[in-house]
Amino acid sequence: MQPGVKKSPAKFGTLLGMAPGGVPIYSSDYDSADDREYPTRQSYQSYIDGVFMGYKWQCVEFARRWLYLNKGYIFDDIPMAYDIFNLRHVRRVADQQLLPLHAFRNGSRRLPEPGCLLIWNEGGEFHRTGHVAIVTRVESHYLAVVEQNVDHQVWAPDQVCSRELKARLTEDGEYWIQCTLGGAEILGWVVQTDDPALAERREEIDPRLLDLRPLCAGDEERPSSWLNMANEDEAAYVQMMGGHRLAGPATDPRRYFALSRAAERELRLATNDLHAKFLYATDQVLRDDALLARFDLPPAVWPKIRRSWSNRHNEMITGRFDFAVSARGIKVYEYNADSASCYMECGKVQGKWARHFGVTEGCDPGASLFPQLVQAWRRSEVDDVLHIMQDRDLEETYHALFMKSALEAAGIRCKILHGIDGLSWGRSGAVLDPDGVEIKWVWKTWAWETALDQIRAECEEDERKLHEYRFDVVRRAPPRLVDVLLREDVMVFEPLWTLIPSNKAILTVLWSLFPDCRYLLESHFELTDSLASQGHVIKPIAGRCGSNVSIHDPRQGVVDATGGRFQHQDQIYQAWWPLPRFDDQFVQICTFTVGGWHAGTCLRADRSPVIRSGSDVVPLRVLDDGEF
Repeated sequence: MQPGVKKSPAKFGTLLGMAPGGVPIYSSDYDSADDREYPTRQSYQSYIDGVFMGYKWQCVEFARRWLYLNKGYIFDDIPMAYDIFNLRHVRRVADQQLLPLHAFRNGSRRLPEPGCLLIWNEGGEFHRTGHVAIVTRVESHYLAVVEQNVDHQVWAPDQVCSRELKARLTEDGEYWIQCTLGGAEILGWVVQTDDPALAERREEIDPRLLDLRPLCAGDEERPSSWLNMANEDEAAYVQMMGGHRLAGPATDPRRYFALSRAAERELRLATNDLHAKFLYATDQVLRDDALLARFDLPPAVWPKIRRSWSNRHNEMITGRFDFAVSARGIKVYEYNADSASCYMECGKVQGKWARHFGVTEGCDPGASLFPQLVQAWRRSEVDDVLHIMQDRDLEETYHALFMKSALEAAGIRCKILHGIDGLSWGRSGAVLDPDGVEIKWVWKTWAWETALDQIRAECEEDERKLHEYRFDVVRRAPPRLVDVLLREDVMVFEPLWTLIPSNKAILTVLWSLFPDCRYLLESHFELTDSLASQGHVIKPIAGRCGSNVSIHDPRQGVVDATGGRFQHQDQIYQAWWPLPRFDDQFVQICTFTVGGWHAGTCLRADRSPVIRSGSDVVPLRVLDDGEF
C-alpha cells in the first residue's frame, strides 16, 4: 500500500485486537453491517451474563464490557459518552453495591492510572456524543488506551493498544494529555477510588436559576396581523386560534416567560438522559410478559410491538417531554412519544411572535426544532410517498401542515389524508389512498390507542379475540384506521413500540429501575403509604390530553380533577409535584426530542394545575444567566 493511503475499514463486527485482560475489540463500521447478520435492534445489543453492556460496537459498550470482565463492576447507562465524566459511582454486579467514582480534569495533579476511563467532550470528531477509552499505560510523556469506534483497522501482530496519546507532566505536577483528532477535546479521566482529593465536584445549579420569570413585551401598538397567511400552516393556525396570537384570547398577547441559560442547559441534559432511560425501560418491558400485561394492550398486538422494537429501521422521529421546573428542581411528568402536539407553536410561531413584538433579549428556544426535524427525515429510509394521516381537526391540520413542510424540505414527497374516507383495498390486499396510490409510509397525528380501541370494540363481546385478532384480513368494507396502521407492509412514524414509553405504566417501571434519578417522581401501580402521605396524582395509563387526572392532597383532599373518556382504564399513582404558579396560571415546560436528542423548548399554561389539550402556549425566551 502506498504511504498516506488509508485502508478500508474492517467489516462491522470484525475482531480488531485484544485489550489487556483478554477483552476483544471489534469494528463498529456500521456502513458495512450485514442485515442478514444483524437484522434487528436486539441483534445490536451486547449482553454478558444477562447484563446489558451497550450497543455493538460503540465506545461505551467496550468500556462497560472491559470494566465488567476485569473489575466486576459497570457504570450506569448514559445518553452520551461524555456524561460518564459526571457519574459518581459504579455498580458492583455481584452484590449491586455502589462504589465511588471520581473525575479529574485534564491537567489534574492526580494522574490517570491503568484501568481508568479517559473521557472526551462532545465536538469535532466526537460531535454530539463524546468518547471514552480505557487507559492501559501511563508515562510522563504519553499514555496508551484501548477503545472502540475510532479506528476500524485490524491490529498489527505486535500491537498492544489502540493508540498512544502525547502527554506532558509539568513542573507543578499537572498531567496534560494532547488530543490530535480534529476539534476534539479531552475532558479528563474518571477513577474508581475512595480518595476524592483533587477530584471534580459536580457544580450544582443555583436553584434560583431554575425559576421562571414572567415578563411583558411592552406597550407599543402593533399591527393585529403578523403570521403569513400565504403559508398553509400559518393560515390554518390563525383559523384554529381565531386570530394572530400564540396564547388564547384570555391571556395578554404581550405576556411571555424567560428561562435562564443554566436552566435550559439542565433541561437539555434531562431530556437526553430521560430519552435514554425511557428506551431502556421499554426494552425491559418487552422482555417481560408480566410487566407488559400491566400496559393493558391487546395480547394479539404484543408480537407486533416486539417486532416493531426489534426492527432497527423503525426509529422514532420525535416526541415531547412534559416537565415541572422551579427552584425545587426539574421533574418529568410523562413522555409523549407516540403522538405529541405543539410542534408548530414551538418551532415557528413563538419565534415570529418575538419578531412581531420586538423582543430581542435572549434567544428563541424553539429555533432549532424545524431544522432538526428536516435532518431527521433526511436520515430516515423513506423512499416513496409518505402519507400524513390526520383527523378532521383544525389543530391537527396545522400540525400536519407544519410537519409536511419539514418533510418536503427533506426532499420527501408527501400527501395529507383528512380522515380515512376514500381509502380502498388494492388487488394485492394493500391499502390505497383516494387517488389509488398505495400507502407504504405513514406519519400520523392519531394516537396508536385510537387504532387499538377499534380492536377492543370489535372484540368487546368475546375477550378471546383480543388474543387471536387477525390483522391481515381484507374486508369488504373500506379499510379502517387499524387496517392501515397495523399492516406489516406499512412503516408508521411514530412506530408501534412508542406505545410503551407513552403509556403511564412506564413511569412505575422507570421508578423501579432508577429510583435515584433526580428527574423522576415516585410512581406505583397501587397507592402506597408514602404517596398517600406526601400527596399524589392518579393518571389513566393510556390517557391523553390531561383527561381523567386527579390531584390528591393529604390535607385538602382532591385539589383538582378532570373529566374525559379514560375513566375505565387502569391507573398509576405518581407523587404530586405541583407546577409553579404565576398570578392565575400554572406553568409547564415542554421539551422536544428529535432522533433522541433535545431539539426545542416551549411553555404551556393553564388556570388549572392539570395541563390539557386546550391549555395555552405562552412565548418563552432564554436569557443569559447574568441577565436573569
